[in-house]
Amino acid sequence: MTMVSTSDAATAATPEFVPLSKHIGCEVKGIDLRKPLRPDTISAIYRAWLDHAVLLFRDQDLSQEDLIRVTGHFGEFAPLGRPAHTLPKGFSRLLPNIMMISNIRENGETIGALPDGEMMFHHDTIHREDPHKATLLYSVEIPTYGGDTLFASGTAAYDALDAEVKAKVEGRRAVNYYVYNSVVRGDKQGVDATSQAAHPVIRTHDETNRKAIYVNRLMTVKIEGMSEQESDTLLNFLFDHCEKPEFVYTHVWRKGDLVVWDNRCSSHARTDFPSDQRRLLLRTTVKGTSRPY
Repeated sequence: MTMVSTSDAATAATPEFVPLSKHIGCEVKGIDLRKPLRPDTISAIYRAWLDHAVLLFRDQDLSQEDLIRVTGHFGEFAPLGRPAHTLPKGFSRLLPNIMMISNIRENGETIGALPDGEMMFHHDTIHREDPHKATLLYSVEIPTYGGDTLFASGTAAYDALDAEVKAKVEGRRAVNYYVYNSVVRGDKQGVDATSQAAHPVIRTHDETNRKAIYVNRLMTVKIEGMSEQESDTLLNFLFDHCEKPEFVYTHVWRKGDLVVWDNRCSSHARTDFPSDQRRLLLRTTVKGTSRPY
């Protein structure tokens, strides 16, 4: 774990941790992330993140510098994937390592990544050999409804599998594509659209040692060493199982929310939202510390 240093003037805050659902998610109360935090507070927040996979900080008023500092509490920055070409009104700059997630259009072109529509459950960067450890998302503008983010606990889903299925998936690896649905449709998405990597179907968390289902409906193509029919049958079972309501927390965004999630043991999805309403969030990501195993 990478910790940023704090000065003697760091805030002596005692956070309150309130679970958001039975299996995943925790709200952190009593913390103003504009202020530096003491090392013991950072450690308590990090421990809660490992325990719950998703942390929510409500009613934050963060600068880009604040977001960069908070990201450092969770590890080392991952390289920025898609920088913004145009900034929306009110932004004079965008700091390195911050990505805009937005449907806002300037001169007919979207300024950010992942602009519109719903997205099926997925793990961020699972198509890479070195998937990211964490993602942070901070809401700046939110539509009046929709655009909710659903988080599914791969850990709870694995724990609930019966012994026969656990034995069937033990030691198996699955192939994951970037923008898999677009790839199979033959759309031209650029070189990275066909980026792929094989990872364990069941991933062991490198810090907690807990096992989690590590396949998803959006990006996972097949399980190695199985026929197409056998692979499809098993994957569809796992997808449906992971997405059961009892393993999912649905986050309804408000302006000023910061959500941090653990990509190693959770997947997430997005609901649709009005295309004529502005949606703008700032995203940072944290490098993985080990290859999935």
